[in-house]
Amino acid sequence: AYRKFLPHINNNYDFAELLSELLGELNVSHTGGRYRPSSSGDRTASLGLLYDWTYTGKGLKVDEIIEKGPFDRKNSDITAGCIIEKINGETIDNNTDYTAIFNDIAGKKTLVTIHNPADNKTWDEVILPISSGTMNTLLYNRWVKQRAADVDKWSGGRLGYVHIESMDDASYRTIYADLLGKYVDKDGIVIDTRWNGGGRLHEDIEVLFSGKKYLTQVIRGEDICDMPSRRWNKPSIMVQCEANYSNAHGTPWVYKHLNLGKLVGMPVPGTMTSVNWVTMQDPSLVFGIPVIGYRTAEGNYLENSQLEPDFKVVNEPGVIVTGEDQQLRKAVEELLKEIDAK
Repeated sequence: AYRKFLPHINNNYDFAELLSELLGELNVSHTGGRYRPSSSGDRTASLGLLYDWTYTGKGLKVDEIIEKGPFDRKNSDITAGCIIEKINGETIDNNTDYTAIFNDIAGKKTLVTIHNPADNKTWDEVILPISSGTMNTLLYNRWVKQRAADVDKWSGGRLGYVHIESMDDASYRTIYADLLGKYVDKDGIVIDTRWNGGGRLHEDIEVLFSGKKYLTQVIRGEDICDMPSRRWNKPSIMVQCEANYSNAHGTPWVYKHLNLGKLVGMPVPGTMTSVNWVTMQDPSLVFGIPVIGYRTAEGNYLENSQLEPDFKVVNEPGVIVTGEDQQLRKAVEELLKEIDAK
């Protein structure tokens, strides 16, 4: 079936796609071909800004200045509503593909000409643009901050929020610090695992959220600290979605199986396996070989076993673009119900 395509493949990108198509017929997770060149070629930098896509004039109209981006500094005069007119003297007009102007300027001193229609002033600022990877990290932090603010608002300050970005050590340290730091006095916690690609953290999450209070430290009649003090010993709820993968299937499965709390969101595909990503003879090609399955006491494998949430909630596109996270709101409502019932 695939032999007929081989004469037409003259690059590893297409060859990796062919391998993935072939392996896709096996209906298994953690496999397929990947193309990983040593150099990705041109790199488009970012100014750390979000733009108003309804604007039709010349230049780029600033809609938001991203926190900790190149323009987020005290000596910058740029504000939302300003127009980016030129980059290194090159004008951005209606026919300009501005991404070409941003090519390979990350980390290099760049002259940006800015116009403020509010006072009709035009000036130059020199910045160091950031890579697309760095911009993605800033946008992720922005997203988490917005989710945390929503949970705080919807719960009247009673609940905290953590997002497990990846099932790895760095993510664990982040949520651990938040849980036992700024959220230690909250009544409950919303655990968000959405868009997590996996790793291996299910055992650590199981331990962290399985605390049962057995002592309270008291100083002169004031309750100071519940014990265990290094585990979360209050109610929690977990949010999941269709984009959870690998250990982000296994972690909510363990959470539900051990009755640590309820699951909110959409079903997660059964992708809980472990894999060896093998570099081929040509190092730009990587091939996935799943090597470990996870079998329950009943003899069933988690692979291809879809995980259903306790509360199925769709984040509708027409709603999510307005800033309303329906899955997160449902998680807040259900956790408050549980806490108040006790």
